Amino acid sequence: MNPMHWWRDHRRQEILKTPFPPAWREILRARVAHVRRLDADETQRLEDLVQVFLAEKNFEGCGGLEITDEIRVVIAAQACLLVLELPHDLYRRLLSILVYPSTVVTPRAQAGVFVHGPLIERSRTAISGQASRGDTVILVWDAVVRGARHPEHGHNVVYHEFAHIIDMQDGAADGVPELPSAEQYRRWAEVCAAEFARLQAQARQGRASLLDPYGATNAAEFFAVATELFFDRPREMRAELGELYEVLAGFYRQDPAGRAS
Repeated sequence: MNPMHWWRDHRRQEILKTPFPPAWREILRARVAHVRRLDADETQRLEDLVQVFLAEKNFEGCGGLEITDEIRVVIAAQACLLVLELPHDLYRRLLSILVYPSTVVTPRAQAGVFVHGPLIERSRTAISGQASRGDTVILVWDAVVRGARHPEHGHNVVYHEFAHIIDMQDGAADGVPELPSAEQYRRWAEVCAAEFARLQAQARQGRASLLDPYGATNAAEFFAVATELFFDRPREMRAELGELYEVLAGFYRQDPAGRAS
């Protein structure tokens, strides 16, 4: 075994010797709607991931925001839900989560993300979240709260930005995460390319779509927007975008529509 992996695993085992704080469990139940859909085994594994995530990642309040356990636990739970069934190293490259109280205004980017730009942005000026190819995620707390409490809206900034982090684990922000087989890559390309093209056409024509039209921006944003819909409104997605739902279910190894039922 790689000595670094041995030390990581040993450290995490030590972290998990401390019981999950009851106050954190109460925050999860009260503030994160999706947690109430998990079975007992899933809940236990999510709590373990949250406990390790909070021990390993640094949270920093910005714009006058004071970091509380509620902020840390609500963000960690949603980030960890994405990787609940995935082989992963719990966002190994991510070190810090910067949390602002409300919408952040950033300078206009000088280069596109697919050229030399280091960031993926929801907007070039006003953002509710931002994922870096380095070691930092920026989140806006009021947007986090809305997404955690109201999955029926279909917008979740934590799912969106951490989907970008998952996407970038193979080194490219291209809307294609690491997949275990050539067949899954083929199927991913076939389904996602068709749905991406359809969303772009709908956006150009001003037609309503179940997917957020922001996903028509590029392939990376399409994956992030599709991830939001997959976890937030899975039954609608399965009914209207069945092939895309199945592709995402195969990747995340989860069936949110089944839980919602």
